[in-house]
Order: sequence, then C-alpha cells, then structure tokens
Amino acid sequence: MPFQIRDTYAAARAVAYLMLAAGAYNLITGVLMKLGDPVSQLIAVGVASAAFLIVGVLCLRRPQSLPRAFWPVVPLLSAVVITGLNYATHDTTMGPQLFYLWPLLFSASFQSRRLVGATVAAISAGHALVAFTFAPETRHALNDSIAITVAMAMTAIVVTGLRERNDRLREVLEAQAASDSLTEVANRRAFDRELARAVSGPAPVALVMVDVDHFKNINDTWGHAAGDRALQAVAGALRDTGDGDRFVARLGGDEFAVLLRAGPAEALRYAEHARSEIAALDGLASGPPQLSIGVAVLPDHAQSAEDLQRVADAALYQAKQRGRGQSALAVTAA
Repeated sequence: MPFQIRDTYAAARAVAYLMLAAGAYNLITGVLMKLGDPVSQLIAVGVASAAFLIVGVLCLRRPQSLPRAFWPVVPLLSAVVITGLNYATHDTTMGPQLFYLWPLLFSASFQSRRLVGATVAAISAGHALVAFTFAPETRHALNDSIAITVAMAMTAIVVTGLRERNDRLREVLEAQAASDSLTEVANRRAFDRELARAVSGPAPVALVMVDVDHFKNINDTWGHAAGDRALQAVAGALRDTGDGDRFVARLGGDEFAVLLRAGPAEALRYAEHARSEIAALDGLASGPPQLSIGVAVLPDHAQSAEDLQRVADAALYQAKQRGRGQSALAVTAA
C-alpha cells in the first residue's frame, strides 16, 4: 500500500533516537548557548525541544500509544519542524540544513516512493522559504535551494534503490529457506508454520499425508536421478490436483503433506484424485509411483496440530498395512 509504513518497530526506534537527540541538541544550542537572544525565540526553541523529548520517549517506551497515521507523516512533520526552527533562528547556514537528512533517510528506508517524493518536496520547499527570506542575495538563495533539492533527490534515489534491492534479496532468501529445492514445494519448516496458522483459523482443516511406496527400490533399480524425477512428478500432481487452495510440502525423503480447507469426504476425494493423476503419468523410467495416503481432519479427528499429525500418520500407516497403494481416512474422534 502506498501510504503504509514498513517495519513499524524499526521506524519507532529511528524516530525515538532522532527526537531525543534533536531535543537535547536544540535545548543546548538553541536555548542554553543563546540566553541573550529574544525571550520569544528562546521560548519557541525550548517548547520545540521539550516536544521532541516527549515524542522520543513515547516512541521508545510506548510506540503503540501514537496514532497509526503518525508514522507515515512523521518525515513531513519533521521537515516542517526543521524549517520552523531554521526560520525562527534566521539560520541559512549549512549545519542546520543537515538535519533534513533525517526525514529523508527515514522516508527512503521505511516508506513508499510516493511518500519519499513528498518528503523531498517538503524539504526543498522548506529550505527555499528560509533561504529566500533571510539570505543576503536572491542568487545565493536560488543556488542553495537548487543544491539542497538535487542533493536530497539523489540521496533519496540511492537509498530507496538500495532498500528495494535488499527487499528483493530478502524475498528470494525467504522463499529459498521455505521451499524444497528438488520439488519446488514447501519444506518442513514452512509446513510447520503453515499448519500452526491453519489450525488457528476457521475449521475444517484437512491434513493429507502421502508416502511413495517402495521408493528405495526406485532408487536402487533406476538410479537416484529417476527417483528425483518421480518425487518431482508426485509434488506436481499434488500441487495441481483439484480446485481450491492447497498447501503442499515435502517433509523429507519420500514423504509429502498437503493442507486443505476441506471436510473428510472432500479431503478423501482429493487423495484419491491425486493417486489417480499420478497413476496416469507416463514418461518416467520407473513407471508411475504408487502412493499410500492417510487423511485426517480437524475437528472431526483431532483438536490440535499435534493430534492432527498423529492421526494422519496413523491413517497412513493403516493404508500401508492394508497393502499400500490406497488411501485411508482417520477414525472419527470419540
């Protein structure tokens, strides 16, 4: 979303550190070191410093107490405050202008490009207001305004580009960490996370446990490359069978699991359909692999994630005991 803040926790820390540092800095340099200045100016800087310190403490200790709208607009507010302080002190020197870097870097690190652009515009407009009001020459003010705008825009482009590149790299790493490299379905870690999420949501949740029968014989007879192709074919069939959403994972070796939002009858139909699809496969040197499948549903057969896995495993074992190459539905919980 264009106006949604990224990583609110890190953003709150960034705001807190800035506000605490800015409050202390302005209190020392704007009040204590300028006690001979007009009283109204000292009061304005003092009030702003106190406000900075209060907001900094809130962001550090109780960030949830601040409204959600605060985080997207905080760079714009910071740019306005910096402009106000520079205007109040008639300061057009380079030092105070460096404080504009904070709202810029905050926006480029945590916000969308649209808000980054708005922040650059606010900084440019704020600096131009101070420069054209108090600079000794118009040409000097114009040069400063152009320099600040270009510098801020280039910094925003670089930081935003690096952030987006890091986001893409992180997404790739997260996908790799959650998927099985051979079959391109989810791995055990991702399955455990999805199972916990699924059982905490609306019922029913069906767990389909799948085991490739005599997989060791495929490897021993046809070679590991043929075994890999058989696993890939099974994963593809489980992923493509039927309609609706499903979560397919390889738990390890020749064992797969599928999560469905389905009742017992529908889940069993899915299992039988998947077995039929795999039995119809051709082009495998080892022939189509045979599957044993166990099906369990929450809340019909279990009341927790652990129970669901246990009863699905028991149903899978029952299918094997019956002669393999078939599906078994768990016994209804008493």
